[in-house]
Amino acid sequence: MEKSQTITELAKALVVFHVKVGKITKDAKNPFFKSKYATLENILEAIEIPLNEAGLTFAQFPSNNYGLTTILIHAESGEYISSEYFMEPSKKDPQGAGSVITYQRRYALAAILGLAQEDDDANTGTHGGKDPQAAEENNKPWLNKGTKEFNGALKKLQAGTTTIEKIRTVMKVSKEVENLLNNALKPTNAN
Repeated sequence: MEKSQTITELAKALVVFHVKVGKITKDAKNPFFKSKYATLENILEAIEIPLNEAGLTFAQFPSNNYGLTTILIHAESGEYISSEYFMEPSKKDPQGAGSVITYQRRYALAAILGLAQEDDDANTGTHGGKDPQAAEENNKPWLNKGTKEFNGALKKLQAGTTTIEKIRTVMKVSKEVENLLNNALKPTNAN
């Protein structure tokens, strides 16, 4: 953390900010952790007027390799505090970097302003927006109709040595393929 030589006026302004800022609504759901969190947009909206009324402003900008610098400034005195925060995305592409920056911005703002935030959304930066089980699921090959794998699965289903649930543990099965397998297992009516 860095700060100006004095932060007396900044500290007084933070007291005013804390009196004026209301409760930040958790407006988004994290399906993997079954919890709620406040989006960056919601945090920015909730702090805008209290920051202005307290004479405070902030700036955030990416720095170095996956770093984010957040600076809180008292407008009248120029006093400031700042901190840099690093987080490497699990997927090193523009979407992964963007997700990490958004995550960093939310939590850096909450930290520097002393906002109460529940840390329940780290899976975006850690698992690319998916829980670990879903990430593993995406690495499975598809079971496609008419393939050797499809015919083998069908034979095992007909013999009663496997189930569609067991097949799903090693391959992805579309609704269409599942319907084909289920229809092939149905007894035919002879007249």
